[in-house]
Amino acid sequence: MIDEATKNIVEGRKTFFIVPDTALLPESYLEDFLARGYETYIIGDDRYCPLSVKIEIIIRTFTDSILFFYIDADVADIEWHTYIRDLQNRYGNNVLIGVLYAKRTNEEQKKRLEKYYLFDVGIQCGCISLEYQRTKNFALIDKVMFANQAAGRRKNVRAICDANSKVNFMTDRGLAKGNVLDVSLSHFSCSFDFPLSVKLYEKVKNIMINVNGFHFSTDAILLMQRPVNGTMLYVFVFANANGQQGLNPDVHSRLLQKIYQMVSEKAKALMWSKFDAARKALANPSHSRAFVPGTDGEIHDYYS
Repeated sequence: MIDEATKNIVEGRKTFFIVPDTALLPESYLEDFLARGYETYIIGDDRYCPLSVKIEIIIRTFTDSILFFYIDADVADIEWHTYIRDLQNRYGNNVLIGVLYAKRTNEEQKKRLEKYYLFDVGIQCGCISLEYQRTKNFALIDKVMFANQAAGRRKNVRAICDANSKVNFMTDRGLAKGNVLDVSLSHFSCSFDFPLSVKLYEKVKNIMINVNGFHFSTDAILLMQRPVNGTMLYVFVFANANGQQGLNPDVHSRLLQKIYQMVSEKAKALMWSKFDAARKALANPSHSRAFVPGTDGEIHDYYS
């Protein structure tokens, strides 16, 4: 069993770009992908932990994942055409795989790559030729991610808030003060020590919100309320100055940055703790084979 905090981190579909050329796919795209509802990460190669071990950890930890491999990267001990084939054979539909590569000038070479990975190996998430003008690559990848439902069942990435995240606004009974539990670019959920006098689908103006130290003001509409573990949970949808759903543009861009920071820092910390455990296991001379930690905290033979 995993604890609730870890469960919140690993849930939801995630996309990992494995050793991409950041000149073609810069890290700044990750925040832009989050605005589209995609939770994405870049996984690099280093001497700290072998890349193949990192990938096994990712697959075991984030069980609903898409992996895009940049096959023009030179990684020690990995031949991409055999490595991706073996990974696809071993995991089948349990992991979704795509391939990225720099645009080829030789059209025949491109056709051979596509035939091999799409038909011979059977990867499901496409074989994407990246343009040398990186501004075009966001749209290319976004199209493939949309087609492969990279957002999973959610429309927006949800970030779990810390205990200091608060909400307050005026009601007909005075000032309501509560705790913000989670937030996305469209909604936030909160709880109060007493029942709210706000009715379902009623708009509340000038709500003051603190999300992990980021303060902003917005209007919102009460969308849902339901009891959870003896506490009433309230879900609000943001409303902008034009009366439409969503945040005002300035708040939207800053909240996007905060949500990206909150979500990515927790996921990266979890990954690096597991990478570190694997590195220590690999360094142990009593281990004759490579081992990685599973999501239950145990050490597993990843070749099994």
